[in-house]
Amino acid sequence: MKLKIALLPGDGIGPEVLSQAVKCLEAVEESFNHQFAFKEAPVGAVAIDVTGDPLPEQTLELCHEADAVLFGAIGDPKYDNDPKAKVRPEQGLLKLRKELGLYTNIRPVKVFPTLMDQSPLKKEIISGTDFTIYRELTGGIYFGEKRISDDGTVASDLCEYSEKEISRIAHLAFKAAKNRNQKLTLVDKANVLESSRLWRKVVAKIGESYPEVALDFLFVDNAAMQIILNPSQFDVILTENMFGDILSDEASVIGGSIGLLASASVGDAAALFEPIHGSFPQAKGKNIANPVASILSAAMLLEHFQLFEEAMAVREAVSKALEKGVVTPDLNPNTKYGTSHVGGFIADNVVDSHDDLNMNDENIGLGKSTII
Repeated sequence: MKLKIALLPGDGIGPEVLSQAVKCLEAVEESFNHQFAFKEAPVGAVAIDVTGDPLPEQTLELCHEADAVLFGAIGDPKYDNDPKAKVRPEQGLLKLRKELGLYTNIRPVKVFPTLMDQSPLKKEIISGTDFTIYRELTGGIYFGEKRISDDGTVASDLCEYSEKEISRIAHLAFKAAKNRNQKLTLVDKANVLESSRLWRKVVAKIGESYPEVALDFLFVDNAAMQIILNPSQFDVILTENMFGDILSDEASVIGGSIGLLASASVGDAAALFEPIHGSFPQAKGKNIANPVASILSAAMLLEHFQLFEEAMAVREAVSKALEKGVVTPDLNPNTKYGTSHVGGFIADNVVDSHDDLNMNDENIGLGKSTII
């Protein structure tokens, strides 16, 4: 298969983790005889520094022309710490989602058995956790009308949804649940918000077309508790933009590190893949950032194009790295390995995943990834 992939490294650790994902895609090229054409463009704070725009027109054009977008991370402290800044890195990502029509964000949350000790939650609580969050991505409070009074003392953000916006993501979530464990949970605040009541009405109606899927409802405050108290109860969670943003970040702690969670943002004609973590500027250039989420985002890209065997090869290589302890400091403070070594180890094992190979544990312990 031939694919044109736009690379948007972004800010902070974005370029470091993205380069490891590219290594793994190049390994897939070698092993499975595909052709991936990569082209890079600026976005976020680095783009503001050069052009004054967090999403330059050339970057947007590249994304429109590409088959898929692989994204790094976005954000910079000089903007985070300046509430008066009119132009912010995050505006680039929001605009990109809107321009590409990426209305559905898909975030899998699954516990790796070898990392259960890393979770702040008890093993008996997180055991068996495997759910996916479907977050609406281009509507709601993030995109609603924003106002501030002339004297700067009163501000408002409008949360607005249409039946069409709710319906299109609801169908995707129901189809996903139908192919998983046939359970969908709508998370809303229908006891307070009119927009949530519309969500509940529309989703309940659509649910009648998916009789094999059990539909239930949770208020967002209860859902936040249940994700921590009993995460294995969930299969597919469907929710609006802001609730999904918060809940998916909360869910990231279940596995022990936010550096493990990938995501896909899809629309009718475009798709973007990115780790859910931020730009982590404190780690920039230190070779300590966890590349696994970015690499698993690349695996989701492969799945999007029906390259299931290739995606499985990447996932198995990630699992091998975790089993062998080839991890970054967020998972093991005493590790010998950095971002580039972990990415290289995984890429090497993508290439050799179809062979019956034994890993040289002695060399791994010395910080090498020799395969014998």
